[in-house]
Amino acid sequence: MKAVLLAGGLGTRISEESYLKPKPMIEIGGYPILWHIMKIYSHYGFNDFIICCGYKQHIIKEWFADYYLHTSDVTFDFTDNNKMIVHNNISEPWKVTLVDTGLNTMTGGRIKRISKYIGNETFMLTYGDGVSDINIEELVKYHKSHRKMATMTTVNVGQRFGILEIDEKSNYINAFREKSDDDGNMINAGFIVLEPKIFDYIDGDETIFEKTPLENLARKKQLVAYKHDGFWKCMDTKRDMDQLEEMWTKGEAPWKKW
Repeated sequence: MKAVLLAGGLGTRISEESYLKPKPMIEIGGYPILWHIMKIYSHYGFNDFIICCGYKQHIIKEWFADYYLHTSDVTFDFTDNNKMIVHNNISEPWKVTLVDTGLNTMTGGRIKRISKYIGNETFMLTYGDGVSDINIEELVKYHKSHRKMATMTTVNVGQRFGILEIDEKSNYINAFREKSDDDGNMINAGFIVLEPKIFDYIDGDETIFEKTPLENLARKKQLVAYKHDGFWKCMDTKRDMDQLEEMWTKGEAPWKKW
């Protein structure tokens, strides 16, 4: 099963870092947060990735092109016909497809643009800036059990994000709305599992995935919540980045299951 990562946005709320590179390429512990997310999936045996690029997409492509060098000890011997000697090869069992989905394309449009790489298969989707200790294997198993079109991981982080109204008995997501001061409801944490028919719900580049497509799924009782009670954090601001870096440096990163 393929994992699609949204990595094309401008990252304006963390502009201190994202003016130099795409937000998913901002580093935690010396590696892009995108790498951390991929390691989470890989830990559960999911190694086929499609990355939706956009803003400064060449940086993401160049980083993966040089990944072999990033993770190995290498000698460049210029006295012997510019020979390169690799002393240790630390590589990942990954297949990574990098797709330029446009600079200003909305989230739904980015997903629509990679449909040809998905075909008629169930796939996973998440954002390129959030890490979690979620069990991906259990998430996929839960999605298969209810036979609906979409499963969205939800977490409770207070009042910072838009709110999901979830039926307590069925786990169907009934509605989306803006947060209020009284809220402590569940929010969209990414780590979504989708059936390929989702592409029919997306019109084009201007479609915001979290609006009309998911709202329509909710109305049709095709969107189910997977409630995650563990760790989840989105790197939305410089403060978030510093907190994640501190966790990693102290060896207290809950998302590091590998």
